[in-house]
Amino acid sequence: MADAQTTPYLVLARKYRPRDFSTLVGQDAMVQTLGNAFAQNRIHHAFIMTGVRGVGKTTTARILARAFNYEDENGRRPTLDLEKEGMHCRAIIEGRHVDVIEMDAASNTGIGDIREIIDSVKYGPASAPYKVYVIDEVHMLSTAAFNGLLKTLEEPPPYVKFIFATTEIRKVPVTILSRCQRFDLRRIPADIMTAYLEKILGLENIGFEADALAMIVRAGEGSARDSLSLLDQAIAHGGGSVTAATVKTMLGLGDRARIIDLFEDVMGGRVAEALTALRELYDLGADPQTLLADLAEFTHLVTRIKVVPAAADDASLTPDEKSRGRDLAQRLPMRALTRAWQILFKGNEETGRAGNALQAAEMTLIRLAYAADLPSPDEVISKLSGQVLANAPLPSPTPRSLPPSGGGGGGGASALRVEAHAVATAQPQAVAETMPTTAPQAVAQPALATVASYKDLIALATAKREVLVKLALESQMRPISFEQGRIEVALADNADPGMIATLSARLQAWTGQRWLVMVSTKPPEGKTIRQEREQRKEEATAAAHEDPLVKAILETFPGAKLVNVSVRDEEAATPEIAPAPIEEDDE
Repeated sequence: MADAQTTPYLVLARKYRPRDFSTLVGQDAMVQTLGNAFAQNRIHHAFIMTGVRGVGKTTTARILARAFNYEDENGRRPTLDLEKEGMHCRAIIEGRHVDVIEMDAASNTGIGDIREIIDSVKYGPASAPYKVYVIDEVHMLSTAAFNGLLKTLEEPPPYVKFIFATTEIRKVPVTILSRCQRFDLRRIPADIMTAYLEKILGLENIGFEADALAMIVRAGEGSARDSLSLLDQAIAHGGGSVTAATVKTMLGLGDRARIIDLFEDVMGGRVAEALTALRELYDLGADPQTLLADLAEFTHLVTRIKVVPAAADDASLTPDEKSRGRDLAQRLPMRALTRAWQILFKGNEETGRAGNALQAAEMTLIRLAYAADLPSPDEVISKLSGQVLANAPLPSPTPRSLPPSGGGGGGGASALRVEAHAVATAQPQAVAETMPTTAPQAVAQPALATVASYKDLIALATAKREVLVKLALESQMRPISFEQGRIEVALADNADPGMIATLSARLQAWTGQRWLVMVSTKPPEGKTIRQEREQRKEEATAAAHEDPLVKAILETFPGAKLVNVSVRDEEAATPEIAPAPIEEDDE
């Protein structure tokens, strides 16, 4: 009894540290790769292990050192079958083997420390088959130290192996990475970690509750060492057992069921109940920022279940999270969940900076409760449309009819598309938009094009990617007359006279016939196509401001602006035509 009291306690993370690959948790891909390499005798001389804290980087390095230096009564041989301890295994496990040198790069960062390694590499191992150098947190080495290691790392003696471990792989120079085999150790999945902790508690003869283990696994974030340290603390806190109540108190977590209750109150707009629940959890010792983080975590869970229903089967979830999470995922729309996440995320930052964390948390919940049932933009427009129709008689826009497809050259009516500030989706419009049947066929038949009107000419210039010609036709010329092989135009004041010859040459190349492009001697009257289009847009904007629906939106959202009105005019608008294939041009 006296010996038990005087023997120092060995923490679970060290007591149950894996000693061979069969007991390594959650790294099956790496174990398979190494197993194949050993079986084929394709063992590299340098390895680098990377991953978050506590996933087994240093442990893997020590197991590899055992595998390199395995020796038993049958002789020396590298192997991953380490269930039976070899001659050097015990000394390597206890960190006292002379041929396995472990160095912490965090405290040995300079070129002088690396120079010692370079000098000692010249001498063979004292007793083991290989001399193994394990450098932990290798990213902490200085630039000079890395440079000094390069040559030795690339061409070491045949009896030397290097194993590096780091949590910051991006800080390791690429020249080092290129000389090593890299293994990315993954976070341990929740189900594997839960089974691992249950096994250890069984070996320790300690009772536990499943909800308590789920909390520990979640807090451990995939790290075996963190999870075992939390388990050690939970055993001590619970007096020899691991219960959900003691783990909640130890981690400062609110009751998961009460967190879900709080979430339902907030999302239901019950502000008074939500603030009362927050105050009660705060009085029980829960940290306000932690409570907001728990709400954000549950929001994320509900959103995941909504998108991926199988997420509710996660082993780390409590029964309340599984059942009520499914129910809430069916009831809450995606817009409400994404908005809740944004508000909680922002509120968590504000609570961390606030002088009074409870007040900041309360204001976050108030903001969320009032925003939870806000309608989406399409719902607002639909509701306003219903109000406009119900408040008859209101002035309605003059009925407009679309011109028949393939019309000639007159000015056509237009349909309006209103884009209001802060309105993301517009009300569906019962406007049938059809492509003119007389659209140029230059794209489908690029050899020769047919030009039957001035509009066809603009469309053809668009299809041929002749931007300057298109701009000139729209902004610098006004059509006077148009017939096959002959065009008469009036030039604007800012027109380029040289564009007339260019247009004639382009038309001959596009249509295969000569065209006479004449400049009218009459003074230019009227407007160009672009000027007419801008005038129609101004008129449409003025008409849109008089639209009852637009008026209702601007009154409902003070400060909103009508930022753009697009005029869809089949007669004046130039259709977007796919670019023509590249063809030979005589010019």
